[in-house]
Amino acid sequence: MNRALRRVSLACLVMFVLLLVNVNWLQGFDAASLASEPGNGRTFSEQFQFQRGSIVTADQKVIAESRLNKNLGEYQRHYPVGPVYAPITGYDSLFSATGIEQAENKQLSGSDPALAVHNLIDLVTGKPKKGATVQLTINSAAQEAAFSALQAQGRQAGVVALNPQTGAVLALASYPTFDPNQLATLNGSKLVRNDKRLLRDPNQPLLNRALNDTFPPGSTFKIVTSSAAMTDGLSRRGITQDTPVYAPTKLKLPGVTEPLINFDGEACDNGSNPTGTGKVPLIFAFTVSCNTVFGNLGLQLGGAKLKQQATLYGMNNPRLAIPLPVTQSNFPLYEDRAQAAGAAIGQESDTVTPLQEAMLSAAVANKGTLMKPYMVDKVTAPDLTPLSTTQPTVLSHPVSPTVAGELTQMMITVTQSPQGTAHATADVPGIVIAAKTGTAQTGINNSGLDDAVFTCFAPAANPQIAVGVVVRGGGLGADASAPIAVKIIQAYLAAVGK
Repeated sequence: MNRALRRVSLACLVMFVLLLVNVNWLQGFDAASLASEPGNGRTFSEQFQFQRGSIVTADQKVIAESRLNKNLGEYQRHYPVGPVYAPITGYDSLFSATGIEQAENKQLSGSDPALAVHNLIDLVTGKPKKGATVQLTINSAAQEAAFSALQAQGRQAGVVALNPQTGAVLALASYPTFDPNQLATLNGSKLVRNDKRLLRDPNQPLLNRALNDTFPPGSTFKIVTSSAAMTDGLSRRGITQDTPVYAPTKLKLPGVTEPLINFDGEACDNGSNPTGTGKVPLIFAFTVSCNTVFGNLGLQLGGAKLKQQATLYGMNNPRLAIPLPVTQSNFPLYEDRAQAAGAAIGQESDTVTPLQEAMLSAAVANKGTLMKPYMVDKVTAPDLTPLSTTQPTVLSHPVSPTVAGELTQMMITVTQSPQGTAHATADVPGIVIAAKTGTAQTGINNSGLDDAVFTCFAPAANPQIAVGVVVRGGGLGADASAPIAVKIIQAYLAAVGK
């Protein structure tokens, strides 16, 4: 009998100790995760009792804030210029959050451990709890110019602008867009109706095309192909912008009956190659965007070298976040030489986001060093105490400063040479823009037109901004996309006084 009692007593003691350990673990270590659980009714109710922190641009424009709903006695999220910044802020609704609202939720809601001391002081002093302010790298002039330009052309499109020296995101716009105020309502029935309507919209306004939609890069990928060829790709020293390269009118591909041709089957002719059987300098082929030249470079380089170079520019990276998650841009390993030739001109299975397009130019503009893109500049506590500040970091070194310098000269001719593919659309008085156009053949859009792709940076001699634009069904690369980039560049340089 005593033995049985001892066993029961020991079992009770063990269970009691385990209970104490579990309670202390929950309170001391697991409280934050429990608070973030969607089924936690207390947290759900509490989030509307306190003022959520604001989201502001680099120039202090408020783009998300919480206002007291006097009818309900709760705080409701408000977006003063909703559709313009929707791909950035996302929304904070009764049941979910997206964008910066989700990525920086702990800071905005005040639940970050770094805010514990501030919350305790507020509790003692009787001040209402308030979340931290998140300041972004976004420049409001550049952002509003981006949105207006996308809205004016009216097609599905995405654009990203970067500071090439730091990686800071200066503008990020997607079209069509939505008004996040419609999802910030505290009326559950109204929220469900608005959400269903947006989800049913065939134009997919909730899709962030700047970060999460991918497109073929078209001829903008010739930046990558040129980089591979100029970086020990074809010989011990590589080639230069002045190296003569084979420029046939038709390029025969191994194992394929149809040859690779230039736009409209034209010869790549700089005055010395009218029959399309000779050679032209690499810089000329880049200026007029000769497919056969870069297809032939792809044949010589092979898929492995092209993939290696593309990866250095940021493609094939599944972990990229700014902190918003970014869909991976892809350049697979092409073992078939004919496919490598097609991939070298931005076709086959190559895919990029508009952010990736901006990264191509940003790396060249920054003398061959690609900085990691980021969009949160700093987080500040309610009492204005700095909590965190983002430090620019290097992502990779795609090319040497020498190669970057030659690529810059090649990109300048695209806008400044009368033969350049963006001369008519991006030759702007007072600003020298270095660029590359792309016409991506997709065969899937309803208009029957190709996607228009454009990547650039400016001013060419002292780069301050790099831009990537993709317009679905926009036709020739420079026609629809280049004017969008030009408007962003002009607005940003005017705003910062450059």
